[in-house]
Amino acid sequence: MHRGYDQNTGTADLAQLQATMQAIELACNSIQMHINPAAAEATILSLRQSPRPYQACQFILENSQLANARFQAAGAIRDAAIREWGFIEADDRTGLIRFCLCFIMKHAGSPEGYVLVKVASVAAQLLKRGWLDFTLADKEAFFLEVKQAVTGSHGLDVQFAGIIFLESLISEFSPSTSTAMGLPREFHEQCRISLEQDFMKAFYCWVQHAALDVSNRILGAGSEIPEVKVCSAALHLMLQILNWDFLGNKAVEKSKRRIDVFYDGMKQVSNSLRGYECILVQPGPAWRDVLISSGHVGWLLNLYGALRQKFSCEKYWLDCPLAVSARKLLLQFCSLTGTIFPSDSGHTQRQHLLQLLAGVVQWLEPPDVVSKAIECGKSESELLDGCRVLMSMATVTTPLVFDELLKSLRPYGTVSLLSALMCEVIKDLMANRTDEETWSWVARDILLDTWTALLTHLDGSGHNQSLPPEGIRAAASLFALIVESELKAASASAFSDEDEYDYLQASITAMDERLSSYALIARAAIGVTIPFLSEVFSERIIRLHQGRGISDPTETLEELYSLLLITGHVLADEGQGETPLVPKEIKNLFSNIMEVDKHPVTILSSSIIRFAEQSLDAEMRKSFFSPRLMEAIVWFLARWSSTYLMPPEESGENKSSHENYNTHILSEHSTNALLSFSGENNQGRALLDIIIRISLNTFVSYPGEKDLQALTCYQLLHGLVKRRNVIAHLVTLDSWRDVANAFANERVLFSINAAHQRSLAQTLTVSASGMKTSEESNQYIKNLTSHMTAYLLELSSKNDFKNIAQQPDIILLVSCLFERLRGVSRASEPRTQKAIYEMGFSVMNSVLIFLQTYKDEPVVVYLLLKFVTDWVEGQIIYLEAQETAAVVDFCMHLLKLYSSHNIGKISVSLSNTLRTEADAEKYKDLRALLQLLSNLCSKDLVDFASEPIESYGTNISQVVYIGLHIVTPLITLDLLKYPKLCHNYFSLLSHMLEVYPEMIAQLNSEAFSHIIGTLDFGLHHQDVEVVDMCLRALRALASHHYKDRGAGKVGLGSHATDYNDTDGKFHQGILSRFLRSLLQLLLFEDYSTDLVSSAADALLPLILCEQSVYQSLANELIERQVNQTFRSRLTNAFQSLISSNNLSSTLDRINYQRFRKNLYSFLVEVRGFLRTV
Repeated sequence: MHRGYDQNTGTADLAQLQATMQAIELACNSIQMHINPAAAEATILSLRQSPRPYQACQFILENSQLANARFQAAGAIRDAAIREWGFIEADDRTGLIRFCLCFIMKHAGSPEGYVLVKVASVAAQLLKRGWLDFTLADKEAFFLEVKQAVTGSHGLDVQFAGIIFLESLISEFSPSTSTAMGLPREFHEQCRISLEQDFMKAFYCWVQHAALDVSNRILGAGSEIPEVKVCSAALHLMLQILNWDFLGNKAVEKSKRRIDVFYDGMKQVSNSLRGYECILVQPGPAWRDVLISSGHVGWLLNLYGALRQKFSCEKYWLDCPLAVSARKLLLQFCSLTGTIFPSDSGHTQRQHLLQLLAGVVQWLEPPDVVSKAIECGKSESELLDGCRVLMSMATVTTPLVFDELLKSLRPYGTVSLLSALMCEVIKDLMANRTDEETWSWVARDILLDTWTALLTHLDGSGHNQSLPPEGIRAAASLFALIVESELKAASASAFSDEDEYDYLQASITAMDERLSSYALIARAAIGVTIPFLSEVFSERIIRLHQGRGISDPTETLEELYSLLLITGHVLADEGQGETPLVPKEIKNLFSNIMEVDKHPVTILSSSIIRFAEQSLDAEMRKSFFSPRLMEAIVWFLARWSSTYLMPPEESGENKSSHENYNTHILSEHSTNALLSFSGENNQGRALLDIIIRISLNTFVSYPGEKDLQALTCYQLLHGLVKRRNVIAHLVTLDSWRDVANAFANERVLFSINAAHQRSLAQTLTVSASGMKTSEESNQYIKNLTSHMTAYLLELSSKNDFKNIAQQPDIILLVSCLFERLRGVSRASEPRTQKAIYEMGFSVMNSVLIFLQTYKDEPVVVYLLLKFVTDWVEGQIIYLEAQETAAVVDFCMHLLKLYSSHNIGKISVSLSNTLRTEADAEKYKDLRALLQLLSNLCSKDLVDFASEPIESYGTNISQVVYIGLHIVTPLITLDLLKYPKLCHNYFSLLSHMLEVYPEMIAQLNSEAFSHIIGTLDFGLHHQDVEVVDMCLRALRALASHHYKDRGAGKVGLGSHATDYNDTDGKFHQGILSRFLRSLLQLLLFEDYSTDLVSSAADALLPLILCEQSVYQSLANELIERQVNQTFRSRLTNAFQSLISSNNLSSTLDRINYQRFRKNLYSFLVEVRGFLRTV
């Protein structure tokens, strides 16, 4: 359809250009009208893929009356130029960029704005593609035209177009929004750094001048004028520039932070510490004159204030682009931090924030009036942005500085304003309960994030700073209102089935983030809030007992549920994998309280635990303790016990600071008084006994309550056995022995969900480490498991087992028992390894019998495989050679049995739905088998046996390859579409080929071909990690063959040799095939640039193994080039790939590094134009 434009051959025929334009216009219209869209898309694609379509595209842009055709032409210029950049002449490159720039300036007043944006984007992308090639003078010449446009030299339309181009340019140079060009990450990073250092500040100054110029006219106009559009765009661009991730000053900041021993009261912030949306702006000292010293902030505040007053009667104005951009820019100014401010103890930054707060506070005060105005129809956007301003200020300051800011303007501090705003928001939420997200929902989340920012940072010595007295009172009042709000919502939800209260039924985890923020507010005024919570809890308990048998307790129970969650968050932190400490606010504040029974936390904790203990009484349980309330109780006990129950002795704390010594001593006495309540030598054992009895009660008295039992298993009991000092007492308690006996012997616990039984078995097994001797630990495990293994042995040996095996109760019992054994296996450790090995060894034959019997029950099959996998994982590295031989022999029988029964094969006659379900079942089975083989591999890496396993004729590598031989035929390419299975398979395969490459040649041809086929599949996978593992496997194969052949051995033997089959058809050796396939991938297909290094490591040994094939492939590609310039460049590139940087024929580390550099250069040189022909 097109004839490519070559600037050396003259002007293309006008008729041909018009025909091309008409064809593209017709295609665009066809797509819009849904007439033969496939053919229309093919027409447009042919333009985008044709070589050098520049003149045709320029002709369409200049002459077509159809906006969509111009849009497509711009895209085609971009695609072709990026693809062909390497062989476009320098003048032609600059010519394309200048054409795009001239086009957007010339057509700046066009109504089709999206076409201008597209052309601006193309200009930005081409400018970036040549950025490292252009000289500084070239770039300045481009930007001179842009500067003239942006500063208004050519009128408003051109000014707007210039700003749009700069937006596209900055977006293109930003890593998060840049487009793919098939170039290394280093290229994008160099462009980004260069733009920031050389031009970013100048861009800001240009648009700052533009905004200042047009704003004067806007303020003087009687109605909205065209300048508003330019001003909005300018402010938006300034915002975009400040959103830039500045790098220039980070190294300086880091070096200063290491040596700075002074603390200026301003927060040392990090972008990675917060979860809320506050983008810190750190442009460095070079920007100080533009952003701080120039009066820029004052101008923007005055502009917004004047416009706000001017349009005060126009409700729409607060949400118009100009107002929104101005507020967002002010918000970014609040986020300025770092070295842009001078080292003056934070004075300049405080003055900067004070100036901003003086302007913004008008949006927020008085809070009740603002809230009422929103209810009457005023837009909430200004209030929400004002809240975000407070959040930004809280992020970059300390609590004291934050609070002092407003005191310069008002008789109260900023914390009081924050509290008042939060109170109004909560009042609105209480008055307008709805399942729809309202402005008060959004404001609440922003303000909670503000409190979080204010209360979770550290001062210069690494300690939390407290609020001033006025702020503490404000926080206490706010927390009281929060509790009132939550209790009111809980009470209202008691009898409501309406959707508006569904959020109250959300899981504890889903509410955790909000409750954690509430806890921070409570801890800021902990001296008031702990007694307050005790009072509220006691009131509800008294109400509950007074109304027993008289009134319905549901509302009170819902309030207690909510109170327990709030209190749990206030008293203790989650821990996130570590044992949480007593919150510092609690530890430090009650330093003058030495008596245990008078400590506020002890009073509150003991009242809750006494209430929880009442659930052990059957009558009380029936009256009050619903499953839902028990969930909150168990959750509270889990969280509380991890912090306060038998805490480990704290020692080694730094006591060298004389200044804080007295405070430290008082704090320690207070903490000791608090912890002695639940310490090992005081009431700790009694409290632990209560908790265990409550746990057993949740299993026995609440059958079928999965959520409650899950909390008991996974949070409460699991948390207790994580701590050695607790376990030591746990195993001596009669209540714990009751749990173990009930688990081992009572059928009632079989009603628990199977996964929960596994967790409980694991917890009981872990507790064995608390026994005094290993003999006691192993005897405990035997007592725990003997009944289960004996029953499985008895069941599997019954003569009529096949007849009764399919009974539902038998299947359930077998499943539960193996889930339990699996849990025991997962808790294996050296101390209990012997007993757990004997447990598994005793049921080996039973496992094989069950696998054969239940071959048509996929759930049972999978459970058996997972038990064996977990058991082998926990045992294999500790086993002696004889034991290892027995385990390996068992695993081989298991694998053969799984395969022999045709398990894993899926009938092609099944429906699509049934095939999908069968695929899913087999996926899980095969993944378990691959994990089993991987676990066996670990014996070769870590082995504590006293003699080598080979002495018993066992070779792990041979065993695993036999396993692969059995398993791989069952792994179809369809099953490899399951991500986890795919990852497990290629992880094992790459490991085996890297560690035991010599074993693959021993596989039979079918298994070998299957593995090679899956490697080829994985090489073109979408998952970068899978492709990387396949490349590592290829490297291992090729390097093994190359080194073996160099040593005079056979290497891969016949597998690497070309041959003709019986029909005379030629077949390449696998290394030749993969050399061709890898070159095809690198040169013509899409892939992540992160894979280039791994690809180079695989390609080098492939080339060394098959040098003649490499030369043949190179010649084949060279011969396909019609253009002599391309042919010459490709010839040189192929030669340089294997000769540059003193590349040798060895496979050592230095040579691999050299080849990586060669491949990067090779791809940059030829990949672009090879994909065009």
